[in-house]
Amino acid sequence: TTPPQPFLPHLTSTGSAHMVSISSKSHTTRTAIAVGSVYFSNPTPLSLITSNSLKKGDVLSVSRIAGIMAAKKCPDIVPLCHPIPLTHVGVELRTFPLNAPNASSRAEAGPAGPDNMNFGGVQIECTVACTGATGVEMEALTAVMGTALSVVDMCKAVDKFQRIGDVRVVLKEGGKSGVWRE
Repeated sequence: TTPPQPFLPHLTSTGSAHMVSISSKSHTTRTAIAVGSVYFSNPTPLSLITSNSLKKGDVLSVSRIAGIMAAKKCPDIVPLCHPIPLTHVGVELRTFPLNAPNASSRAEAGPAGPDNMNFGGVQIECTVACTGATGVEMEALTAVMGTALSVVDMCKAVDKFQRIGDVRVVLKEGGKSGVWRE
């Protein structure tokens, strides 16, 4: 027998977008973890974050709260996402130092720009859980982006070339498909 053809469940047979019914799906504990990073183009943001000297305040604490709030607002942002009661949202942020041995020589070569992102940054990991009939991958991704946007907003005065990257789901648990891990 041939395997079923892949399809997008949000599209009807005529190609119209609709919200997928989850009425007949089992309520199970569902968890998703998403990650991402904000990369800096100069050493100032990392220095100010680690010394908690940024004019706007504590970047990591404010951005953690922004990520939690973003997860709760996911159905307001993603049109076909079901509003579901979340049972947990965890946001972890870790700074990381400049990562290239030639960063100082690259910095001397010219002004900072999007191709010169060797000045460290902030790693973000968001864990979201619920007990329900649909997964929380979109909420975890939205939490990462809300967190990252807050970091960018709080650091934009000292780094106009920040870059958000590597945003993705790395773990999904629950439901009939079980565990998926990157």
